[in-house]
Amino acid sequence: MPPPMMPPPFNRPRGPARPKHLREYPKWIAGVIKSFCSHLFYIVRLVWETQPWLLFLMGLFCLAGGVLPLVGAWITRDLFNAISDLLIGGVGTDGSFIAFLRDGVFGRFRAVTILVIFQLVYQLLSRLISRLSTLTNNLAGELVANHIKQKIMGQARSVDMASFDRPEFYEKLENANREAGMRPLMILRATFDMISALISAISFILILGAIHPLAPLLVILTAIPTAVVNCVYRHRSFRYMRHHSKERRQMEYFSSQLVDKDKAKEVRIMGLSDTFIARYRAAFASYFRGIRKLAFSENTWQMVAAAVSLLGNAALLLYVIYSVTADIGTIGDFSLYSGALSSIVSAVGTVVLSMASIYEGTLFIDNMMIFMREKPTILPSVTPARIPQDGPHTIEFRHVSFAYPGGRGNVIKDVSMTLRTGETLVLVGLNGAGKTTLIKLLTRLYDPTEGVILLDGYDLREYDVESLYNLFGVIFQDFGRYAVTARENIAFGDIRREAAEGEIEAAGVRGEADAFVSTLPNGYDTPLQRYFEENGAELSGGQWQKLAIARAFYKKSAVLILDEPTASLDPMAEAAVFDRFAASGEDKITILVSHRLSGATSAKAIAVMEDGCLVEYGSHRELMEKRERYHHLFSVQARHYVEGAGAMPPPPHGAPPHGMPPFGMAPPFGDAPRAGRPPFGRPPMSADESQGDN
Repeated sequence: MPPPMMPPPFNRPRGPARPKHLREYPKWIAGVIKSFCSHLFYIVRLVWETQPWLLFLMGLFCLAGGVLPLVGAWITRDLFNAISDLLIGGVGTDGSFIAFLRDGVFGRFRAVTILVIFQLVYQLLSRLISRLSTLTNNLAGELVANHIKQKIMGQARSVDMASFDRPEFYEKLENANREAGMRPLMILRATFDMISALISAISFILILGAIHPLAPLLVILTAIPTAVVNCVYRHRSFRYMRHHSKERRQMEYFSSQLVDKDKAKEVRIMGLSDTFIARYRAAFASYFRGIRKLAFSENTWQMVAAAVSLLGNAALLLYVIYSVTADIGTIGDFSLYSGALSSIVSAVGTVVLSMASIYEGTLFIDNMMIFMREKPTILPSVTPARIPQDGPHTIEFRHVSFAYPGGRGNVIKDVSMTLRTGETLVLVGLNGAGKTTLIKLLTRLYDPTEGVILLDGYDLREYDVESLYNLFGVIFQDFGRYAVTARENIAFGDIRREAAEGEIEAAGVRGEADAFVSTLPNGYDTPLQRYFEENGAELSGGQWQKLAIARAFYKKSAVLILDEPTASLDPMAEAAVFDRFAASGEDKITILVSHRLSGATSAKAIAVMEDGCLVEYGSHRELMEKRERYHHLFSVQARHYVEGAGAMPPPPHGAPPHGMPPFGMAPPFGDAPRAGRPPFGRPPMSADESQGDN
């Protein structure tokens, strides 16, 4: 028997350890660069997966953005020199503007005119590339965000349910989902901006180096303080946000309480609005104190770094003026060299800011990378995987125990029992007894930590997971309330098959949903909830539960599992649903989890759970005769009806006699009581009398 597979611990991978000695710095720097490049390559791959042409266009515009400023500087230099030569030569305009234009085309100003045309073409080309780059970035933002969202949804579909029980995993999932739309493309844009700035800077460095070889080095050195400040404070900002995620979650939680329509009634009636607003303000104040301190500290150091950079640039500008005048240069030369100095300063600044932005982004992109690396463990344990066969089935729990990941102990302890097609099992017990967890193990949302569950004699882990899921029709306590039409809400019970004519409606009838769905404006095609449609219908809790029951009836499953299926139903609807469950259970294994023991009396077997253990197992008659836990639970529920009937005033004319269910409802098990039925639908009797009848 293969050992159960559990998800690995969710530890955040750490970067290279900070060096303690000088000789360790080269290795540490190499590790940082390797981590940085791996993150960057991951993002490039995401964009390539989205649309390769996006990457090609962004690279093309990046190259153009780095080369065009150099072309513009040369055109400007030649234009200034041409105008300067005309002025020095005493050539001026001595006529009208028309004469000037004529000279510009055919005469002495022709060289200036050609350079002006080049300048115009350069500016038009620059603006065109800028607009196309903006368009590409906007389209890329939508496409990349969509691609990443789909990857996250696909990964969320495949990871184990156990992963969602680990807070650190769920935090990564939320962060990855929140940042998917902005972080990857922001990092890629910053990368291309940096490359473009480097191309431009290298070009102008070659020009400025003609004045003095050390001039470009001085520009780079004066930019180092700014680079250090940016990187240090990006890291501090990331660490602050990471360590104060509790306050951010508190702000989001308390603000959501006042805008959630499902909670608005309770918040308003109980006067909780001011309390939640106050707690939001307190969380914000705590979070903002640190942000404000970081902002003031960063800007102080940024101003110091900027002053160093400005002093260095001013010294270089003076040296450019000296070099041009000493070498009898031209005004165009001064324009070129001063423009080169300005461009290098700007490019170095862009590189510094881009690197800081990329560094910060790669810290955050870890959330997505870690989430996407999560591997499922709920997989077939044999190859090829088994496929459940049609026909009668047998399910056996054999010494099954289970503990949730990170839990303190087993929540299921050494449970053994057997179920066969045509049988109905009712799981009863107090809250927290382990009933729903047992269902999660049966449906293989989790694997047992000890023992084995057998389906038709084979370990459940040997079966193909998707085929196994298709075997079950399930209603959980927290069933889905989908913002689609009523028809789709029912069809979601078995989305793999196309519904035949009338099947949806038939499932609605069996689930007691048809009566209210038929009264909706568009019947089964009426949209539910108002998330997307203004005319969406809002349903009560009981109506949603009826739709969930109809969804279970719609699926042609071999195992029908109902976890508190009638908690929100009135007694009449509950009775009708139980009758239909009984009628449809002849070719199924039916498992009912319920606190209402009225549904247990006619079941083939009743399993009483307590503290994760199966403490009693048998029919209603057998367990009542034992006079232990089930007898006590049943008697407590019966006593409420007996005492309630004794305290009631004489019934009005036409009302049911005392001892019938409250609210004037019909008995939940039909018009006439049958042997083995609970006392709820019969005249009052004691628990001992009930035991004797059974």
